[in-house]
Amino acid sequence: MPAFATHLTVAATQVRSHHQITVIHRLRVTTVHLAAGHDGQVTDDSSRTAQLSAARSHLRATDPVLARLIDERPDFDPRAWISELPPMDLFGALLFQVIGQQLSVAATRRILSRIEALFGGRLPTPAELLGVPPDQLRAAGLSWRKVGTLRDLAGRMTDGRLDPDTLSHAPDEELLAELTAIPGIGPWTVQGALIVALQREDVVLPGDLALRKAVQSVYQLDHLPTQPEVLAIAEKWRPYRSLATSYLFSAAFEPAE
Repeated sequence: MPAFATHLTVAATQVRSHHQITVIHRLRVTTVHLAAGHDGQVTDDSSRTAQLSAARSHLRATDPVLARLIDERPDFDPRAWISELPPMDLFGALLFQVIGQQLSVAATRRILSRIEALFGGRLPTPAELLGVPPDQLRAAGLSWRKVGTLRDLAGRMTDGRLDPDTLSHAPDEELLAELTAIPGIGPWTVQGALIVALQREDVVLPGDLALRKAVQSVYQLDHLPTQPEVLAIAEKWRPYRSLATSYLFSAAFEPAE
């Protein structure tokens, strides 16, 4: 994840990634001015600074490995990369996550740009996406499976089966259960949207291969940790697992100077 209010050096090699957080991470930014509190609501900079300081103190006290990462990156801002992304509500973030499934960074960027071009340079609302012929979405680079997933999601958000505002204020587990009922949307996709759109503070992505590799490296494990092992390690990070995850991605992709 990008460092606080500074230009970043992003890994130059464009490797295949099955993990959208890796995609997000490598969209380079310099600064950000808004963040969220525990309830997912945007707060001002001073409040955010206090929250970030408290979260860092908690992680330092509970995990010596993270304490080292934090001390090596005193200016790190875990949310700076948000300003590089298009404005995203929950539907937009889920669309973004679905696009990035099983794709490289470069391919995800290309498809996202084509989708924006279809809708006047921005991401569509659910109703707008349903108003576009499916073959136009396919022509933008989406697989037919992803087209079906996104149209299913958009349909549920327009016909009342899913209410975006209600979902945005729902507890993480409730939101996860509602959205993973849609074919093509799994826990990883929803967890990414929780971080990107709702800025939830206690999210971890145990199925993300890049995160598992970062945990293996940083914690000097002799094997790639399983999802349950990642979750077990992450227990000590509560209620700031999103921040801890950000530091681990930083360690993996942006080694401290």
